[in-house]
Amino acid sequence: MAMSIVHRVTGIALYLGTLLMAWWLIATASGPNAYATLQSFTGSWIGRIVVFGYTWALVHHMLSGIRHFAWDLGYGFEAAEREWLTRAALIGGIVLTIAIWVVAFAIGGGR
Repeated sequence: MAMSIVHRVTGIALYLGTLLMAWWLIATASGPNAYATLQSFTGSWIGRIVVFGYTWALVHHMLSGIRHFAWDLGYGFEAAEREWLTRAALIGGIVLTIAIWVVAFAIGGGR
C-alpha cells in the first residue's frame, strides 16, 4: 500500500520535474544569460537536492512501473515475490540514483 502511494507521489514529482526540464530547454535556446541563471540554480545546494530528488523519482517510478508490468503479465503475486519486488524497487531506486550521480560527478558533471 505504501509503495503504491510512493509510486503516485513520484509520478507527481516527475510532472513537476518536467517543468524543470522545460526550463532547461528554454534556457538553452534563449542564450547564455538565461542558461547561466539556470546553472546558478541547479548548482546551488537546493538546486542539487531538487535535481537529485527528480533523478530518484524518475528511477524509482521506472522500477515500480516494471514491477507493475510484471504483475500485468501475471507474475509476482505470491507474498514472498511481492515483498521481493517491492524491496527491489525501493532499494534499486536508491542504489541506481546514487550510481548515476557518482558517474555524473566522475565524468565532470558536478563542476
